[in-house]
Amino acid sequence: MLSHPLHIVSLGFGSGLSRIMPGTMGTLFAWLSFMALSRYLTVLEWGILIVGGFVAGIGITGFTAKKMGTDDPSPVVWDEIVAFWLVLLMVMPVSFSGQLWSFLVFRFFDMVKPPPIRYFDRRLKGGFGIMFDDLVAAFFTLLVVALWRMSV
Repeated sequence: MLSHPLHIVSLGFGSGLSRIMPGTMGTLFAWLSFMALSRYLTVLEWGILIVGGFVAGIGITGFTAKKMGTDDPSPVVWDEIVAFWLVLLMVMPVSFSGQLWSFLVFRFFDMVKPPPIRYFDRRLKGGFGIMFDDLVAAFFTLLVVALWRMSV
């Protein structure tokens, strides 16, 4: 992780190095960091951070994946972090249980990769592919949350 500064970001500041479910640990890091940083960042600043994190993440995650010699290494969790920040930004303010349900729905879409997420995961390569399939998982998470909110 410390062989290059970009690896620190790609690996979610160490959260992706978990031997147990690194993607889930990266998403937990996203949740905790969102809660900690929300005291200091406005919605606009979050938007800039998320867009910048996505664009920079294309190069950062692609660099780490190339160094690791695989298309989408599981320790690379910057994609989960940026995507879940987007989910939280869009659903807040919401109770802890609403945040937890958002977390669980996002993890479902990210792990199971139902179509069309699986399509993008298999077809898009490099840093863009790493980042994009999680963005699609975030979109479907937000769709589920919106449908749930409309039904209650």
